[in-house]
Amino acid sequence: MNNKTKINQINADLARVTEAKHSNVFSVLGRHKKGTVTTITLYLPYAESISLGSDGAAFNRIPDSDFFQYQTTKDNLPEHYQLQWLDKEGNTHLGYDPYDFGTVIPEFDQHLFSSGNHWHIYKKLGAHLHTIDNIKGVHFAVWAPNAHRVSVIGDFNHWDGRCNAMRCLSGSGIWEIFIPGLTVGCTYKFEILSNQSEQILVKTDPYGQQFELRPQTASIVSNENHYKWLDKQWMEHRKEHDWIKEAMSIYEVHLGSWKRDSDGDFLSYRELATDLVNYVKDLGFTHIELLPVTEHPLDDSWGYQTTGYFAPTSRHGTPDDFRFFIDVCHQNNIGVILDWVPAHFPKDAFALAQFDGTALYEHEDPKKGEHRDWGTLIYNYSRNEVKNFLLASANFWLEEFHLDGLRVDAVASMLYLDYSREADDWVPNIHGGNENLEAIDFMRQMNSITHEQHLGTVVIAEESTSWPQVTRPTWTGGLGFSMKWNMGWMHDLLSYMQQDPVHRMHHHDNLTFGMLYAFSENFVLPFSHDEVVHGKGSMLNKMPGDEWQRFANLRLLYTFMFTYPGKKLLFMGCEFGQGIEWNFNQGLDWYTLDFPQHSGLKSLVKDLNKIYTKHPALYQHDFEHEGFEWIDCHDVNHSIISYRRKTTEEELIVILNFTPVVRKNYRIGVPRAGHYTEIFNSDSQFYNGSNSGNNSVLSEPTPWMDLPHSVNLTLPPLAGIVLKL
Repeated sequence: MNNKTKINQINADLARVTEAKHSNVFSVLGRHKKGTVTTITLYLPYAESISLGSDGAAFNRIPDSDFFQYQTTKDNLPEHYQLQWLDKEGNTHLGYDPYDFGTVIPEFDQHLFSSGNHWHIYKKLGAHLHTIDNIKGVHFAVWAPNAHRVSVIGDFNHWDGRCNAMRCLSGSGIWEIFIPGLTVGCTYKFEILSNQSEQILVKTDPYGQQFELRPQTASIVSNENHYKWLDKQWMEHRKEHDWIKEAMSIYEVHLGSWKRDSDGDFLSYRELATDLVNYVKDLGFTHIELLPVTEHPLDDSWGYQTTGYFAPTSRHGTPDDFRFFIDVCHQNNIGVILDWVPAHFPKDAFALAQFDGTALYEHEDPKKGEHRDWGTLIYNYSRNEVKNFLLASANFWLEEFHLDGLRVDAVASMLYLDYSREADDWVPNIHGGNENLEAIDFMRQMNSITHEQHLGTVVIAEESTSWPQVTRPTWTGGLGFSMKWNMGWMHDLLSYMQQDPVHRMHHHDNLTFGMLYAFSENFVLPFSHDEVVHGKGSMLNKMPGDEWQRFANLRLLYTFMFTYPGKKLLFMGCEFGQGIEWNFNQGLDWYTLDFPQHSGLKSLVKDLNKIYTKHPALYQHDFEHEGFEWIDCHDVNHSIISYRRKTTEEELIVILNFTPVVRKNYRIGVPRAGHYTEIFNSDSQFYNGSNSGNNSVLSEPTPWMDLPHSVNLTLPPLAGIVLKL
C-alpha cells in the first residue's frame, strides 16, 4: 500500500468516525504505535483544545475536523494518559481516554452467555461501576449482534452517538466500553446503527438496574452491592425451610394503589416498609406478593408490560429503597414474592422490540412472535442469549433482592403455540403439535436453576389449562414449578357463590368437583386482582342478596378458602370488602373500615389467618390426600358440606352452610368421642354476624356418615364453623 493509499484509508476511517458509521473505532482512536512513533488520536466534537494532562504537550487539531492528534517517539507516556481539554463554553475538563483501555469481558463469560448458561450475566452486561489500574469509571456492555455501530450516549457526551462508540467483541455480538470518570447517577442509553437497515435506534439498557421516572426512559447507573442486609436469620431459616409443610397465606398487592399519600402520590418503598408491613403483619399474612415492580412505562399495564427486567420501578424510589422494603419484610417474618413476566414484552420503540434493527429478542414471524390480544411481542426462547436474559433476570431478583419467590405470569400463553389464535395464525412445532417446545425447555431450566441456586424459594405458575405435571419435578417430565394457581377451583366457587342461595342446590358439584383433582398439583387458591377488574365487580358485589347477606356470603367464601387444601392468596382490599372494582389510579377505600360490616370482615380474615397458621391440620398436608376427608359432600338439598382436615397429631371439623337458613339439630359424624369446641364461626358478632352457633358440644355414641360418633349442631346462616376435639 503506497502512501497516498494509506492517507486515503486514514481519511476514510476518520470520515466514518465523524459520520458515526465506523464499526471499529478502537482501530482508529486511542494510542497506536507504528515503529518508533506512538500516535494518540482523539475525536472530541465539543473541544477547543486538548493537552496531555494539566502540564503536558498540546494535541494538534487535524484541519477542518474535530480530530486531535499527538505524536511522540519517546517511551515516556504513562500506562494510561490523562487529558485536559477546554470546551467551547470555556470549561476545563480533566480525564482519561476511554480508547486507551482494553477489553473487560473475558472470553469465558462471552462463551457462557452465547451458550445460554451465564446466570450472572447481569454483572457483565449493562452499566457497572468499574476500576482499571486504580482508575474509576463505568463499564458499559450490550448485546446487539446485528449492529454496525453501538455508542453510549448521555448527558456526559451531549447524547451524541459520535463520542463514545463501543468495541464489538468478535463472535459474541457484545459491544463494550469503559468510560473513566463516570459514576453513580449518570443517565444513559445506547445508540445503535443497524447493520441491515442503516436505521439509527436509541434504546434503553436491557440489563439496566435503574431507570428514570416515567415518562422519561433513560437508564441510570446504579449503586450496586452496597446495601447492608439485616435479614440473615430469615435467609438462614429459608434454606432449611420446607415450604410444602408450612402455612402460606399471601396478600397480593399493587404498590401504586394500595394506599396513596395526602397529595395522591405514590408511597415510597421506605414508607411502604412501615405502613404495608405493619398492616400485613397485623392481619397475619405470611407473604406479600407484588404485582410486577419491574420497570414499566405505562401505569395502566400494572407492570405486566415490562421494559426493565433488572430494575424495580422508580415510581417508589431507588433499588436500595426496594431492598430496604424486602429487608424489613423479612425482619418481620414476612416473605416477598414478585410477579415476573417472561411471556411477553411491549413494542415500545425505546426498549427491546427490534433492538438492533432486527427481531433480536422476539420471533421474526408474527405467528410466533406476537400476542395479538395484548399487542405485545413473544420472546424467542430458542435463542440462547434471549433465554439467558430471562434466566439471569429470574436469578437476579432472588439473589440480589433476597426475594422468596416468583409468580410467573401467563404460563399458558407460553406453553401453547396456538394460544388465543385462529386456526391459520400459528406455526406447529417440529412434531406438528401445538406445544411450544423451546418455552417448555426454558421453564424447566428456570425452575431447576432457581431451586438449586436459592434453596427455600418458590416459583408459582399462573397456568389456567389442564397441562399435566406443572408442579412435578422436571426429571419425571414435569415443568418443575413449586405451585400453580388453582384457577378451576376459583372459577367454580365464584360461579357457585354468585347464585342465589335458593338455586345453589342445582350447582352443588361446583363445591365438590375440585376435590377430584385437588392433589394432582401443588395448588394455590387465588382470589386475585384479575377477579376484581374489567367489569367483574368487587368480591363483595359478586355476592347475592341484601347487604347483610353479601357480607355473610363473603365471610363464608373466605372460610371455605382458608380451610380447603392449598396455599392461600387474597388481593388487597378484598380483606375488608372493597365496594368498587380495583382502580390502579387511586388508593383503596380505607374509609369503609369505619363501618362495622367492613371492619368485621377484616377481623374475620385476621382470625382466619391466625387459625390457619396455628393449626398444622390446615396446612401440613395441603398437597396430599392424607390431610383431607369428606364427612358429607352430598347434602345437596340443604347446600351444606362438611369435611375433616387432619394430621397425625390433630384434627379439625369444618361445616359450611351455603343458605341463609339457621339449621338446628343438624347431625354430622365425628371420628372420636368427646367435647367438640367451636374454635371459629364466621357468623360471630365480632365479624358483624348474627351470632348463631355452638360453644361446645358433647358427641353422642350414634354412628353417622360412616363415622362411629356424631354431634348435634346449630349451623348459622351463610356461615362456616370449625370444631376441634
